[in-house]
Amino acid sequence: MDQAVEIAYFILLNALGHLCFVGSRMTTTLFALQLGASAFTVGALVALFAVLPMLLSVTAGRLIDRLGPRRPVMLGLAVLACGAALPFLFPSVEILYVSSPLIGTAFMLLHIAMNSVFGAYGTPEQRAVTFSWLSLGFSISNSLGPLIAGYAIETFGHAGAMLALAMLPVIALVLLARRKRPLPRPAHVARGRHGGVAELLRMPALRHTLIASGLLNMGWDIYSFLMPLYGSRIGLAPGTIGVVMSCFAVATFVVRAVLTQLVRHVHQWLLIASAMTVAGTAYFLFPLVQSVPLLMALSFVLGLGLGASQPVIMALLYEASPPGRQGEAVGIRTTMLNCSQTFIPLASGAISSALGMTPVFTLIAALLLAGAWFARRRV
Repeated sequence: MDQAVEIAYFILLNALGHLCFVGSRMTTTLFALQLGASAFTVGALVALFAVLPMLLSVTAGRLIDRLGPRRPVMLGLAVLACGAALPFLFPSVEILYVSSPLIGTAFMLLHIAMNSVFGAYGTPEQRAVTFSWLSLGFSISNSLGPLIAGYAIETFGHAGAMLALAMLPVIALVLLARRKRPLPRPAHVARGRHGGVAELLRMPALRHTLIASGLLNMGWDIYSFLMPLYGSRIGLAPGTIGVVMSCFAVATFVVRAVLTQLVRHVHQWLLIASAMTVAGTAYFLFPLVQSVPLLMALSFVLGLGLGASQPVIMALLYEASPPGRQGEAVGIRTTMLNCSQTFIPLASGAISSALGMTPVFTLIAALLLAGAWFARRRV
């Protein structure tokens, strides 16, 4: 198969699963609010997307290292479809407590497995470019996900929107089932005795990459919780919230379209530090703005900052991982990410219920600016 077609096929598989995940998370937030849930309950539901992935990511990474990515990808897509369909079949806040962890766990498995596929595809010299293509795929699904979810809610209602989103991983399953050749995977290395996670964290390059990755992904993923909640509080319609959030995703697509040139001319850690500075500044400004055009502009700026850093982080992480343990390293990254996704929405929901949205935006901004200082020291 031609290399460009092969990469497009991998991007499509990942994007269909990611569309379902992104859209379901936004729809869950708005569905819960429509059902009368409090901000704290919404925070708990968003946190549930990350609870099981927080506990299972390293184990999933080791499993993918051992078995290869095909079966984990198929399992992830199947569970993703089932989880998204549940709120359509049983529309209630209670069922959202079941669907949220199912969707989160399924996408965790898909995400780690597809990272393994993209890392193994091509030569080491092509790895940064390959991950840039993966990131472009994420940008496309991030752009379309909120739009699809927002307008599906307005057209079919919240429950109907969840069913529509569940169809996307079903399409990916059919595409994967029709593929006869195995998916690319890193060279299998026999596992001897080792120090587990602690051994990996003692490697400075890997440890520094994981710290930066955790902060950047926190900035990325908390946006999908804060923006629907903030937009609802200031009276925006679901479709308008989707448009605002799509500006973030469009910006990530724009910046990744030129990312290959940026990586060639800018030190990787300087790029990461700059991204954190831009993102932190944008978060500070969010609670000062209620105008839709200004919210769109801020979302775009935030997307430019965070979008430029993700492919660099993924390439650094793969390169810093020992042979045969790339999936485990991605699992550690995913655990850190989901730990922040679990506790930060809970804390954010509690703080916003008691004090309003401004302290939440300020806290996230401060963490990102501290991360920019940390990354600048690696240059």
